[in-house]
Amino acid sequence: MDFNMSESEELVLRLRISGIEPESIVDGPGIRMTIFVQGCPHRCPHCHNPQTHDFNGGHFLSIHEILEMIEENDILDGVTFSGGEPFSQAEELVPLAREIKERGYNLVIYTGYLYEDLLASSSKIPAYLELLSFADILVDGPFVYAERTLDKPFKGSANQRVIDIQKSLSEGRVVLFSQNEEK
Repeated sequence: MDFNMSESEELVLRLRISGIEPESIVDGPGIRMTIFVQGCPHRCPHCHNPQTHDFNGGHFLSIHEILEMIEENDILDGVTFSGGEPFSQAEELVPLAREIKERGYNLVIYTGYLYEDLLASSSKIPAYLELLSFADILVDGPFVYAERTLDKPFKGSANQRVIDIQKSLSEGRVVLFSQNEEK
């Protein structure tokens, strides 16, 4: 397996994860591997994944191990970062996101933050913008139990947005993802 990472990245390439769903059809378009990162500052009431909240929970996996799992599955269309809160490990996820995109997979990221807040914070935390730059779709906003929904693709509550990140970054405004224009 060929990795295009610098020696300094190789030393830090591990993520604290809660678990991995090897084949999901609900966490983005197509068949995808979903990586549930460990640790979440939002702690949304009635969260679907409360076991991911503790920043000291879960276990570590190297990016090499994760990439091997991805490459072993011939039917995957893409990868999803969920959680927990992926942007709590943005710096660690950037090399994995880069490798995922270089291999031709699409990338979906779920976050409890709003897209606009991630952009505003990226001057202090550059890894936010770098991670966003690899994403195809961002599902943003906290899960709100009073607005929960089972009939909106990829969303847990109606307040969340499914954003086409590449168009949004290009146009300088939020552009919602349309399944009719699926990548």
